[in-house]
Amino acid sequence: MTYETSIILPAKNEAESLKTLLPELRKHFPDSEIIVVNDGSTDNTAEIGTQNGVKVVNHVYSMGNGAAIKSGARNAEGSILVFMDADGQHSPSDINKLLDMFNDGFDMVVGARQLDSHASLTRRIGNTIYNRLASWMTGYPIEDLTSGFRAARARHFKKFLYLLPNKFSYPTTSTMAFFRSGLPVGYVPIRARMRTSESKSHIRLFHDGFRFLIIIVKIGALFSPMRFFLPISGTLLLAGLCYYGYTYYSWGRLTNMSAILFLSSLLTFLIGIVSEQISALHYKDIVETRRRTSRSDDLAADNTHSDA
Repeated sequence: MTYETSIILPAKNEAESLKTLLPELRKHFPDSEIIVVNDGSTDNTAEIGTQNGVKVVNHVYSMGNGAAIKSGARNAEGSILVFMDADGQHSPSDINKLLDMFNDGFDMVVGARQLDSHASLTRRIGNTIYNRLASWMTGYPIEDLTSGFRAARARHFKKFLYLLPNKFSYPTTSTMAFFRSGLPVGYVPIRARMRTSESKSHIRLFHDGFRFLIIIVKIGALFSPMRFFLPISGTLLLAGLCYYGYTYYSWGRLTNMSAILFLSSLLTFLIGIVSEQISALHYKDIVETRRRTSRSDDLAADNTHSDA
């Protein structure tokens, strides 16, 4: 059977929430493929999925949210992949809001949580900082960098699977990868629901918040190298010029430290250029596929006019 949409739910010990969520999804999307990825659960998550007649993909042990997303995408047959949490936060009725935007030419649509949907003030502030930092690195406005509620064209998303980490930060990587590839990303405002009482977040705020920051830096170096390396190079150059001005005024000579700062600035700049070229190789196939698709659409439109 061929599906237009595959709905993928990474789940770890989410049996209680799935008892309510899966029937709700079946009611709203009877013709869609629904996949529950059981990430090494110790409860009866897999059994609940089987009882509700959905496809269940099992991990023999917990590999992480990102690994579950990758397993779900590999096993999905739909042309559009919808990802949502299994803990009841995301409303099935919001899925149509994401799907409607594909008619406008978007290749990924993200459900952007409103500020008061976040669990705490600290997370609101943290997500605002991450969104602005990521927006600067990509050059595009990012309304919700870490939202796990999103939909993407399968042919594009599957080409980025090797880049996605196995833990919880797949939304960050996929968002930046689509922007870097020139694939349109849209946002739909949503309101996250309360988790079920039995379900708890697997994110540790301070530890994982620092990891999010490191991930953004790593992804910036991979997807937008010049935006990452150029400010560092400029800072080293400015420091070298200031120190040289000080030593020249004080002793009338160029010191070794000034020379080291100048060389470091040059080397950092050259590393950025090389990284930019290497980064472009990740998206060569995506750009070529999009070019062929656009050419096919143009030919189809021409044929339609000719027939008319």
